Amino acid sequence: MIRKLFTAAALTAIALTPACAQDSTSSKMDRAEIEQIVREYILENPQIIEDALVALGEQQRDEAAAAAQAAIKTHKDKLYSLASDHFIGPADAKVTVVEFFDYRCGYCKRSVDAIQALPAEYDGKVRVVFKELPIFGGISETASLAALAAGKQGKYNAMHMALMGLKSNDDLTEKRIDSLAESIGVNVKKMRADMKSMEIQQQLSDMKALGRALEVGGTPGFFVGNTHIEGADTAKLTAAIKAELGS
Repeated sequence: MIRKLFTAAALTAIALTPACAQDSTSSKMDRAEIEQIVREYILENPQIIEDALVALGEQQRDEAAAAAQAAIKTHKDKLYSLASDHFIGPADAKVTVVEFFDYRCGYCKRSVDAIQALPAEYDGKVRVVFKELPIFGGISETASLAALAAGKQGKYNAMHMALMGLKSNDDLTEKRIDSLAESIGVNVKKMRADMKSMEIQQQLSDMKALGRALEVGGTPGFFVGNTHIEGADTAKLTAAIKAELGS
């Protein structure tokens, strides 16, 4: 970054220095002379470094936003329209909110009630699609497979809420997963068999691949229309939902 800023500053300094802009002998100046001019200019005008940093930051944000929108467009069907996805709210709701999450993510746990309330809050105009993204690996991945397998018995959301309801990540164990499943009426033996099936393994693998393609770097990660909301930013999520409803 510093190299880029120095280059930008050099170009700026040369462009704004009359001797450099107008003197034809400037083309004969060697590297050391140019660097000395740039150094002196920067020392006399240190604010150009701050200006360059601000400009670079804005450029990077714009590029990231454009790349995110392009990725959403490319993977739109997988993101919003997979028949195998589990969701709450009306299937024909005007707006779809997609959440990528991990069962050991504290922010996911704290926002779960607000996310579950979205369909009712917007009078059935919003549905929420759940995408497993066990970024912490290990027991998180086991929990994701269990939730997807419970879904084959019509118990996905119940299992999702039971797993999210664990107060401590230390409580998320193989034994606890089975006891939670049993408590909501899941056939544990069938669930465990389904967790090993090619169908469920592939379903989770596809979700993880989609998360990587969309550059979901952490959880929760939300998508609404062409907008990617990183983290449990309820204000941005609400704004995105209202924008889609008004479109």
